Amino acid sequence: MTFSTPPVAPGTVAASGTTACAEPVTVPAWWRHSTDLHRQAVARAARPDYDAWLAHVQSASACTRPVRLAGTIATIEATTGRLLAQRSTRDMPDGAIYKRCGNRRASVCPSCSKLYQNDAYQIVRAGLVGGKGVPEQVAHHPAVFPTFTAPSFGPVHTRVVKRHTCARRADCDCRPEPCHARRDFTVCEHGSRMVCFARHPADDRNLGAPLCRDCYDYDAHAVWNLMSGELWRRTTIAVNRYLHQTARARGIPDAHQVTVGADGRTRTRRRSPVRAEFDKGAEMQRRAAIHFHVTVRLDGRDPDRPGTITAPPPGLDAHDLKAAVDHAAATVAFTTEPHPARPEGWRIAWGEQALTKVITTDGRGPGEITMAKVAAYLAKYATKSTEITGHLSPRMTEELIDVYANPDGSHTERLVAACWQLGAPHHDPEPIPARPRPATPARPFGPPWTCPGCGTRTRYRACPVCTAHDLAEPPPPPPRRRPGRRDPSARMRRWAHMLGFGGHCFTKSRRYSTTFGQLRNERLDFRRAQTNGPDTTPETQPTVLVVNFLQFVGAGWLTNADAMLANTSAQMAREHAEAAHQYLTTHAA
Repeated sequence: MTFSTPPVAPGTVAASGTTACAEPVTVPAWWRHSTDLHRQAVARAARPDYDAWLAHVQSASACTRPVRLAGTIATIEATTGRLLAQRSTRDMPDGAIYKRCGNRRASVCPSCSKLYQNDAYQIVRAGLVGGKGVPEQVAHHPAVFPTFTAPSFGPVHTRVVKRHTCARRADCDCRPEPCHARRDFTVCEHGSRMVCFARHPADDRNLGAPLCRDCYDYDAHAVWNLMSGELWRRTTIAVNRYLHQTARARGIPDAHQVTVGADGRTRTRRRSPVRAEFDKGAEMQRRAAIHFHVTVRLDGRDPDRPGTITAPPPGLDAHDLKAAVDHAAATVAFTTEPHPARPEGWRIAWGEQALTKVITTDGRGPGEITMAKVAAYLAKYATKSTEITGHLSPRMTEELIDVYANPDGSHTERLVAACWQLGAPHHDPEPIPARPRPATPARPFGPPWTCPGCGTRTRYRACPVCTAHDLAEPPPPPPRRRPGRRDPSARMRRWAHMLGFGGHCFTKSRRYSTTFGQLRNERLDFRRAQTNGPDTTPETQPTVLVVNFLQFVGAGWLTNADAMLANTSAQMAREHAEAAHQYLTTHAA
C-alpha cells in the first residue's frame, strides 16, 4: 500500500498497491475492434463523458504506453483511523487510472524520456551552480569534465572531421577524412583488406562496424562493457587517493572525525580534507562500446558535519583535480577472474583517448567548457540506449536468443552471441561427498559395528540403511556462491540485450546534487497546489491518508483513437505553454 496526503483525485494518485481488487474494463465490442480511426475518434468525442475522460487522462496523455490501474482508493483520517471516503475505479472513465510509463528511452516513449531528460539536466546543473537544496557556493568549487573511453578491440569504420565549419554539430555536413587510408595496408588472415578510403557520411550504416569481423575481439568487447562499472568504481577510489596524497604533500592537515562506537568508546579517524563528487552519464558508441562523460567537483570535508557540502581548502585548484583524473585514467586496471574462454582472464583498463576539460562559467580558456554545456551534454545522453548501434531488443531468453544472436552475422549479432556464450555456466560441479566403501563379493562381511548416523547394528562394511537412504534421496546441491565483482560470466546473459553493459545510464555520488525522487516530489507538490489552491501547503492540509488498493490491468491505450485524442490534447497544451513562456520572456525583456 502507498500512503500520501493529497485529496482523492485521479491526477494526483500515488503508486499502486498490491491488493488484487481490479475491476474489469467494459468497452463496447464494435468500438474495441473497429479499424476506422476516425470512427473511433468521433465515437469517443460524441460521448457525454468525453470532457471528463480528457481531464482524467491528462496526467498521462502524452505517454506512448500508459499503465492502467484498477481498484479502490480509500481516504482515512490519520489520527483516528476512521474511513472518511472510498472511491472505486469503476466510477471513473474507462474503469481505470492512467499513469505514465516513466520509460527513459526516447525510442520507447518520447514524452516520458523528455521529462527524464529535464530532470537529469536539473540534477547536473544543481551540482555545478547550486539550487534544488544544493548551496550556491558550489559554483566556485573546482570542477572538470572528463571523458573515459573503451580501448580498441579491432579497427572499425570511423568518421573524423579535423576542422568543422558548420554552425551546428547536429546538422554537420563538413567533409570528413578518409576512414582508414593507408598505402602499406595489410591483408588479414581471413582475406580482408585492412584499409578503407571512403569518406563516410554521418548516417552511414558501416560506421562502427569492424574492418574484419573475424579479427575483432568480441569476447573482450563484451567483457569490457560488463566490467566498466567496476572499473569506474576503482577509478573514483584512485582519484580520491591521489587528491589525499596531493593535500598531504602541500601541508594541508587531515580532517579528524570523532565517532562513538556501539560499546561507547570514542574513536578518532583521520580522513582526507577533500573529496571528489561525481556525476556520470553513459553513452553507447557506434561500435557498441560504452564510454562515460563525467562531471567531477572538488569539495572539502567537515568532520563535524560529514553530510554537508563545504568549500575545499585553499591550495588545491581545478588543475590538481584534472591531474588526479588523468592519473587515475592512465593507471587504474585489473584482471578478471579466469574463464574457460580465457584462462588468464581479461585485462580491463581505460582507452588512450581520454580527454579532461576544466569547467568554468565562461569557457573562454583553452580546453575549457561552460557549466551550461556540461549539463545539456549529460542530459542529452541520459535518454539514449543501444539504438545508435541499430540494436533494440528486450531481455534475452532461450526463445529470443536465436533471433538477435548470430556468431556469423552482423556486428551487434556477434556481440550478443558472445555475451550469451560467455555467460554459460562453466563452473565444475561440487565433488561427490565421500561415501562408505562398498562391500566386495569376496569379503561382504566384517566384524560387527554400529553406524554413527542411524545407530544400525550390522556386519556389512557399509550401513544398508544409510546407503538406501542416500540412493533414494541424494544430498541437496551446495548453495550457489555469490559471484564476485570480477567474474565475467556471472551477469553476462542477464545483460546480453544491452550488449554486455549492466550499469545505469545516469548515476551520481551521494552528495553531488539532488535526486530524481526529490524532483518528482516537488512536481507533485506543485500539482497539488494547482488542484487545491495556491494557499495550500503541506502544513495546512488535513492530516489524512490516501490508501490505494490498485492493481495492474494493462498497458497502453484502449484504442488508437484514444491515443490520438490524448496526444493531440497534450500537444496543444505544450504549444500553449511554450507560447505563454515566449510572451512573458519577450515582455519582460
